[in-house]
Amino acid sequence: MKRMNRKTVTWLVILVVSIAAAFIIFMKERFVMNELSPTVSFVQDHMTNPNGLLASYLQDAKSEKADIVAGREALSESLGLWMQYAVAKNDQALFEESYELLTTYFLMPQKYIAWKLDAEGKSHVTTNALGDDFRIVGALLKAADQWQQGREAKLATASDISRTLTQSVQNKGYYVDFHDFGNGYSADMLSLVYVDLPSLQLMEKHEMLEPGTYAKYESMLKSMPDDGIFYPKTFNVGTKEYTYDDTVNLIDQLIVANHLTATSRKPDKLIAFLKKEFNTRHQLPGQYKRSTRTPAVSYQSPSVYGLAMLLAVQSGDPKWAKQLYKHMISMRSLDASYPGGYVFSGNTHMFDNLFPLLGETELQKLLKK
Repeated sequence: MKRMNRKTVTWLVILVVSIAAAFIIFMKERFVMNELSPTVSFVQDHMTNPNGLLASYLQDAKSEKADIVAGREALSESLGLWMQYAVAKNDQALFEESYELLTTYFLMPQKYIAWKLDAEGKSHVTTNALGDDFRIVGALLKAADQWQQGREAKLATASDISRTLTQSVQNKGYYVDFHDFGNGYSADMLSLVYVDLPSLQLMEKHEMLEPGTYAKYESMLKSMPDDGIFYPKTFNVGTKEYTYDDTVNLIDQLIVANHLTATSRKPDKLIAFLKKEFNTRHQLPGQYKRSTRTPAVSYQSPSVYGLAMLLAVQSGDPKWAKQLYKHMISMRSLDASYPGGYVFSGNTHMFDNLFPLLGETELQKLLKK
């Protein structure tokens, strides 16, 4: 009897210690995931110009051409991602700062958003970027639904931008990548990464789309072809033909896949491929050769992991999201001079910090549920 009791006690001790250890690990993970990301401090301390605009690159450089981004120039893409982060984090003060940047610097008198500004906030381009516009309008509408303060102003701004897109950034009945407000030229291509269904859904909810518009683009993504894994890059609004890239950028693929989760067509084949690649290679290279399904580059992009995390969260797969997260944050400690930043060889691009930040934030929200 005594021997049995000692055995029982031993097993109980082991069980209690195991439970305690598991609880400590669980709480440590929860704490790490719930604290403010150091990437936020990096963006604010190192990637923000004196006027508050988000710089495209850490290192300064001169822009050689108007359509090429360089140095501390600011992009509407960065502003939209930062606004999405503020909404996801429920940080109203941060969103208000971003909204002021939008109305002060990016929003042109014709009510289009300039896709690029110099470091001082001046625009040297007369074009927009459709995907950035949808992202910003979607963030404005989410903010208007989330907070009462300044609601009417945000709705009015979103309505102005939406009206400009409907009136000017269309060709043959389709939204297109851009419109040049200087010469009246519209592109004849629609990049599929720009078909932002969540934002279009909000625009429809707030009656900022013509009837049937959302259904049209939902149908486009649901019925677009794929090559067994990868999606096309563009849709020609004149010929109605889809075009694939020979070298596939995973950032593009993952943005399309994330938008596709808003439909009944799920990106299962792409997810299965990425999971297999990650399990086999223990990384996801930034580009793939479409014909051979093999990496076209050796580098990794933090944006790929951030977007893959978003896809994992959207797909209800927290286990994969956490695996991606652990690998992703190991990349932000490579340059000790810039804690929290995804800095390589002394430089970084803003989107390689903001997409990871969005992925991290959405995973936090999932783990809190």
